[in-house]
Amino acid sequence: MRKFLAILCAVMMLFALTACSKTPAGDTGEENAEIGYKVAMVTDYGDITDQSFNQTTYEACKEYCEENGLEFKYFKPVANNTADRVAMVDSAVAEGFNIIVLPGYAFAGTVRESAPQYPDVKFIVLDVSKGDYLDDGVTAKGEAYDYNPDNWNLEDYVDLSNVYTAIYQEELCGYMAGYATVKLGYTKLGFLGGMAVPAVVRFGYGFVQGADAAAKDMDINIEMKYIYGGQFFGDADITAVMDTWYADGTEVVFACGGGIFTSACEAAAKVDGKVVGVDTDQSSVLNAYGADMTVTSAMKGLAATTKSALENIIVKGEWDTMAGQIVTLGLVSGEDPTLNYVQIPYETTQWEEGKYTQEDYKALVAAMFSGEVKVSDDITVFPATTNTDVKIFDNIK
Repeated sequence: MRKFLAILCAVMMLFALTACSKTPAGDTGEENAEIGYKVAMVTDYGDITDQSFNQTTYEACKEYCEENGLEFKYFKPVANNTADRVAMVDSAVAEGFNIIVLPGYAFAGTVRESAPQYPDVKFIVLDVSKGDYLDDGVTAKGEAYDYNPDNWNLEDYVDLSNVYTAIYQEELCGYMAGYATVKLGYTKLGFLGGMAVPAVVRFGYGFVQGADAAAKDMDINIEMKYIYGGQFFGDADITAVMDTWYADGTEVVFACGGGIFTSACEAAAKVDGKVVGVDTDQSSVLNAYGADMTVTSAMKGLAATTKSALENIIVKGEWDTMAGQIVTLGLVSGEDPTLNYVQIPYETTQWEEGKYTQEDYKALVAAMFSGEVKVSDDITVFPATTNTDVKIFDNIK
């Protein structure tokens, strides 16, 4: 009996030591998930049905939270300004949400003001660049500052210690879309940007580079009109300009910037013209204006970024390595284009045998990934072209 009790005690002691040696709470995925995360998303003012940033981010958050049993809610500001976006962050925090997802450059001011106020809240910010955070020249405390745009440390002006920011190499998917458009036989192109913010400019300059490269490969000359609407939605004035473009022979317009695509589509529908979508695969919404209107779309991996960030925080417990970072996402595979954070849609691009196919696209991506094909990300100067006659117009608004 004594021998049995001794063995039993030894087993119990071993069990106790094993239990005590387990990783502290929060250091493993399972335990980290028990912290009690609640995920909120704030729209920039647009709806969650905008077929763009808001909808894609909303759907990604909702899907991830439903799959992982987490509470999720979205908040929409009552007006399109920083004060009202900040108010929505305040509301989310007051309701106990501790991960807040903010999609789009318009949140730069919100982050500057809100993040330092809630150091225990984790902010996931999409598509806000280093320059966006300082664009209006005022700190979160309302103090003016002066900095050297060529050599400055962001942390000197903005507290991002509880913020993870993801930006994209839009010039790459812009290049892919421009290259495909010309390869598919279009020689009279247009670029309609919303506002000349860095992301939109990178899209446009990439589109110009890709179109010109394709024209050079084909030994042809092409034309391109280039303009910014001055806003991220279409209206009668912008539609009127697009009407003149299509009437003048423009075959396809890259409509780049929120809801400004409506003006391009309205004009294209009158003459059986074509449109290139942006940010997501916009074929379904653009084709509602006319059958097969969409040539392709220059896409960013918003959904993949959102889900990956949530997974890394909630399950993998990697927040310490994410906080304060601004990461640039682009190509991660030269073999499978669908894995990249910037791409054109594999299924809905208007591939055509003998002109441009999925295999041709895969070869282009492989060349871009290896560095054989280089795309400039310089947005300080308009891209030089050899086979493209570019006409740049003043902003519409």
